[in-house]
Amino acid sequence: MQEGILDRGLKKTVDWRLIIVYLLIMLFGWINIYAAVRSGEPSSIFDLSFNCGKQALWIAGALVLAAVILFVLNPYMWESIARPAYGVVLVLLVLVIFLSSNVKGSHSWFELGPVKFQPAELSKITTSLLLASLMSLPGFKMSNWRHVLLAVMVVLLPMLVIVAESETGSALVYVGFIFVLYREGLSGWWLGLMGMAVLLFVVTLKTSWWVSLILVAVFAAVYLVYYLRRVSSLRFRRMVVRNGIIGFVAGVVLVFAADVFFNNVLKDYQRERIEVLLGMKEDLKGVGYNVHQSLIAIGSGGLFGKGYLHGTQTTFGFVPEQSTDFIFCTVGEEWGFVGCLFVILLYGLLIFWLVQDAERSRTAFTRIYGYCVAACFFMHLSINLGMTLGLMPVIGIPLPLFSYGGSSLWAFTVLLFIFISLDRQEKKYF
Repeated sequence: MQEGILDRGLKKTVDWRLIIVYLLIMLFGWINIYAAVRSGEPSSIFDLSFNCGKQALWIAGALVLAAVILFVLNPYMWESIARPAYGVVLVLLVLVIFLSSNVKGSHSWFELGPVKFQPAELSKITTSLLLASLMSLPGFKMSNWRHVLLAVMVVLLPMLVIVAESETGSALVYVGFIFVLYREGLSGWWLGLMGMAVLLFVVTLKTSWWVSLILVAVFAAVYLVYYLRRVSSLRFRRMVVRNGIIGFVAGVVLVFAADVFFNNVLKDYQRERIEVLLGMKEDLKGVGYNVHQSLIAIGSGGLFGKGYLHGTQTTFGFVPEQSTDFIFCTVGEEWGFVGCLFVILLYGLLIFWLVQDAERSRTAFTRIYGYCVAACFFMHLSINLGMTLGLMPVIGIPLPLFSYGGSSLWAFTVLLFIFISLDRQEKKYF
């Protein structure tokens, strides 16, 4: 009888689709890391003096972590440790600013001998757990502005500290949590306002602050005219006028804040990358060099690629950071358009199945946490591909499970397998 329960637990309660896709992404990333560092002539893919050999160790450790989370740890513990874990990681995020050395302009890595550890990677896990724990409480409603503010603060606190570490890319990932809030009932207006904020930021940089102010005034006027014609109640008309005024004032503040943020908060190299992206300047030998070489590598791959280990841009190391942030251009050059589609398909299936399992969850905690995991993968994928293809500024963010790096690989492994464990627990006992 006990054996029958075990068989059912392994065969019918574990979502093997997610595990198979996880393994495919991780292993395909590993062989592409080997291709990216091959110009240094490692003796084999297991050569520990190169990133490919080190990645093999990280992969072995990730598999152990996955097994422990799935088969040893109690799934119910994750909700109970959400608050203390969030607090501990938040403290680590603050401490790393003062205790770490400068690495490429940021203070975000603890160095423990030969091992480097980035608390920002753990923060995605703890933020997801606390957000799921908070929003699954009885009586929590997205229609209550106090509840919304509390959820936003959970996301905003680590995000702001990570910005203070000069890790803009990692901080940008937290924007994806707005999709989780939207799924749980947040008004679609917030998504529209976020899009407007991005538009105003770009317009302000590309043109002038007064052009952006005209744009804000036009949108406010359109809003007032449209809704005042649709409502007759004096109470609702006053509410429309109030919202229109608040929106206009917020837009004006955002326009001037964008200018201050760009000129006083961002570092010189970050400003230059945004200027290159928006076509405000061209610097193919400076900050635009990485993207330029990346596009050459991807474009030269054609439909089926030049063949594994036959990419010239890759073999001769023309693209900086090719085993980490720019690993996708290795796929484009050596595996071609078909290889790129294959990688994107793997991530697409992973995110789709995460959302599908989350929707089928019987508990709010598992559902919300599943959406948080999907949001983290989606944001990392979108930012990294956008960066590699020249659609976003270079902000240094890895392709999850694919790029070289132990902190990122282990963090995404834990993030994913906590959900698989929670999902398995529900299928065993419901």
